[in-house]
Amino acid sequence: MNNVKRICLALDLVNDEHLIKEYIDYHKPENAWPEITQNIRDKGILDMEIYQTGDRLFMIMEVGEEFDPDNFKPSAQAQEKDRAWEQLMWKYQKALPWAKPGEKWVAMNKIYDLKNAK
Repeated sequence: MNNVKRICLALDLVNDEHLIKEYIDYHKPENAWPEITQNIRDKGILDMEIYQTGDRLFMIMEVGEEFDPDNFKPSAQAQEKDRAWEQLMWKYQKALPWAKPGEKWVAMNKIYDLKNAK
């Protein structure tokens, strides 16, 4: 696994305590939709973590060199489940002010790496 790449993304939630709690509950292991979890793995995502503070989310993904989000062809059933999940999540999520239209998770730029510091 020498060619593992880390991708970091950010997203905001609707700033409502009740909705944030619901969103977090959907992401607990016992509540996660198994089809969505499988779709994530099928895309070549090796690991994924989501962190939350207030209404801000931060996602870290580790992907292999074969990962290409633009070239993934899920089955019709997987596409249907993904659409249902994404539609449900929009109840809780809001785009960052600088996001492109329809864009949810926005890629973050790495500005510091301790390994490279002197």
